[in-house]
Amino acid sequence: MIGKTRLRLARRFLRRMAQSARWRRTLRGVPILFANSFPKSGTHLLTQVLQGFTRLGPAVDSGLPAIVTFEGDTGRTRQPQEILADLQRLLPGDIAYGHVHALPQVVDFICRERVCAYFILRDPRDVAVSHVHYVTDMEQGHAHHRYYTEELHSFDERLQASIQGIPEIDVQFPDIRARFGPYLGWLERPEVLTLRFEDFISQRMDTLGRVFDHAVQRGFPASAERQDAIQTLAEVIDPHSSPTFRSGKAGTWRENFNAENKRLFKDVAGDLLVRLGYERDQDW
Repeated sequence: MIGKTRLRLARRFLRRMAQSARWRRTLRGVPILFANSFPKSGTHLLTQVLQGFTRLGPAVDSGLPAIVTFEGDTGRTRQPQEILADLQRLLPGDIAYGHVHALPQVVDFICRERVCAYFILRDPRDVAVSHVHYVTDMEQGHAHHRYYTEELHSFDERLQASIQGIPEIDVQFPDIRARFGPYLGWLERPEVLTLRFEDFISQRMDTLGRVFDHAVQRGFPASAERQDAIQTLAEVIDPHSSPTFRSGKAGTWRENFNAENKRLFKDVAGDLLVRLGYERDQDW
């Protein structure tokens, strides 16, 4: 692991040198571009968009692994100082991504000057469906893969587990509302631009414009005019290059939720959908 990290850091150094030469300026003072998300909410899509900034100015794909609150293979909750250490490894102009809660130390880092952060979310009902497919079919090393494939025997059983959590297993996995709760603090931070996965589908160019404007406001030295920059960001999007890409659609929960799933979700999630702006009330 130490050897792999050193290799990644060495590659990052070379990319930084190349970008400095390309843009004929140092990366000093360029904001870190950080894509944060609730898992299965469009992380790869947003990261792709941010990587497009390498074509617009002195930015660099850090090449570092996701900065996460939970270890994927064990489910262990990482300590705030571990998460902060990962964030502090980022250098000016780095592009990075992760799934981090709005912990006080993390908020202080991400909301400081010269950090340009984004938080992408998705309809939690679609998240639950995506989670089932990811844990069951796509990521055999996931901490819950064995439980989903050996203890649960139908899609409905797995979907209900993704909604209500699994309190009886050793690896922490609370219900969908409790899982989302620690991320809600990001919605209250003006320094962080909140985005919806669905808007990248239905209002792509407008959404990319917001991404670009936020970066400029946070100090990114763009070399292109706004419309040209937005077009460049649009051209780098390639959902099929994601190792976890499945459908890339919004609203697929309607094809997977039966009446019991709806009842269970309403009971567990409470007003979460209303708070996130996906529903006006519980009558859906």
